Amino acid sequence: MNKEQVAEILVEIGVLLELKGENPFKTRAYANAARAIEALAEPLQTIVAENRLAEIKGIGEALQKKITELVTTGRLGYFEDLKASLPAGLLALLEVPGLGPKKIKALYDKLGVASIEQLEQACQEGKVAKLAGFGEKTQANICEGINRRRKYAAKHLYSNAWSVAEVILEKLRAHPDVIRCSTAGSLRRCKEVIGDIDFLVSSKNPSAVIDFFTTQPELLGVNASGETKASVIAQGGIQTDLRVVSDAEYPFALAYFTGSKEHNIIMRQRAIERGLRLNEYGLFKSKEETRDPELLVPCKTEEEIFQHLGLSYVPPELREDMGEFAAAQQGTLPRLVEWNDLRGSLHNHSTWSDGHNRPEEIARAMHDLGCEYWAITDHSKSSFQANGLDVDRLRKQLLEIKEVNQRLADEGIDFRLLTGVEVDILIACKLDLPDDVLSELDVIVASIHQGFSQGEAENTKRLICAAENRYVHILGHMTGRLLLEREGYKINAHAVIDACAATGTWIELNASPNRMEMDWRLWPYAKGKGVKCVINCDAHRIEHAGYLRLGASAARKGWLTKEDVINTLPLRSLLERLRLKRGRK
Repeated sequence: MNKEQVAEILVEIGVLLELKGENPFKTRAYANAARAIEALAEPLQTIVAENRLAEIKGIGEALQKKITELVTTGRLGYFEDLKASLPAGLLALLEVPGLGPKKIKALYDKLGVASIEQLEQACQEGKVAKLAGFGEKTQANICEGINRRRKYAAKHLYSNAWSVAEVILEKLRAHPDVIRCSTAGSLRRCKEVIGDIDFLVSSKNPSAVIDFFTTQPELLGVNASGETKASVIAQGGIQTDLRVVSDAEYPFALAYFTGSKEHNIIMRQRAIERGLRLNEYGLFKSKEETRDPELLVPCKTEEEIFQHLGLSYVPPELREDMGEFAAAQQGTLPRLVEWNDLRGSLHNHSTWSDGHNRPEEIARAMHDLGCEYWAITDHSKSSFQANGLDVDRLRKQLLEIKEVNQRLADEGIDFRLLTGVEVDILIACKLDLPDDVLSELDVIVASIHQGFSQGEAENTKRLICAAENRYVHILGHMTGRLLLEREGYKINAHAVIDACAATGTWIELNASPNRMEMDWRLWPYAKGKGVKCVINCDAHRIEHAGYLRLGASAARKGWLTKEDVINTLPLRSLLERLRLKRGRK
């Protein structure tokens, strides 16, 4: 096991111990050990092999033995026994928003609650509200969380679905009987949350493709299998459907099954206006529904279908009947941003707060990925749960980043770590750090991390106050939503966008898979106001640099071009734009 895998297990052990009511110092020791392991500047395997674990602060003899067992065998008997000692349903309670280990233990000890079903029943009977430390409001919030969990049970994050689909898609492409293949549905349209995965294949031998698809070893089950259709359950419990058509039908089926439903309705209406019929089988010279091949208008690609209907090609991301038809008819569809247009991310975390990699480790990894710059914007002090930085620690971090940049320059590496902070916007409409400190940094991201229960007017005012601060460059994750977990706090989004337009403040498209905001539906309005987007990873690990690709997909869905996105700029131009905000009165 590598250091990240070991750290994850140590954290989980701490949670399990807390559920059992163990001494808090013991549970905290595992969390501290996990952080120490993640902060290592060399491979954990090397340290274990050289018997140097004792040199790491906070890792005593007992933890040394456990870490060694994990690294050398890939498993830990203590961890497995600990999991087995707790009811299986107890861990599922952690998925309910607002329930941490302490509250779950109280529910188990006082009410015998050991599953979601038992928890819901206890809430319905009013038993939870009577427990010390809970009350009516907490009980209501738990019920709401359970209902939300049930509502989202068949929904999946775009990122999770794509990681499953990508593997299957590559296998289909390599199959000798597959002519063309693609994803379809909401996944192809890059919706942030999807229901299932759809694949479309053209082939002269459908049965061979179906057999191949339904016998993949990683599948969890097969729901149905026919001559040209199949439905399976893929990794993560995602329903995955395959449809096989002839190559002549493929462009029409791809357009139809990509959708959206609203987009398809307009497409069919345009066909009817031209004396044609459009369906999943073809575009036909007919006033009635038909599949007659003699009436087919041949189209080799989707592009040709759009041309026959008097339209420029509409990228899949825009097919939501939200203005694409007027633009396609007028030839004004934008050239959408590509993920490889991005040169870096301006909101990321390191081991100085709740990140998992040191600044130099981050810098070298991002340079190797081809980035030109990367900002370290760790949390400010009020985010104590994320080990936020006070002024003294922040200035120590600045010295480290300066040293890292100097070492890179001495080695002839053309890359720049930018200094910054993700400063909390406090309830009192103030920032968590004074302006004179903010003025020392390259990039300031301002975000709300507390006081979510305030009303729309108060939340909107806090964001506008932050935008009006000359040192704030970016508003981060604007509503604080966590997809499939919690709704965002209420704001007047248009008022916030207007304030950003007036002050030259940028708005983040936070590409973390469970955030994906500002929501794509709002970007056309922001773009019309001249507000610039920053596609940020909000990275807490080096691997999260891949979120740039997710963010670009969401930006494309919001009609954004390369010119609309700040971090497509080269470093020198970016620095000039950062200084421009501070020059405003």
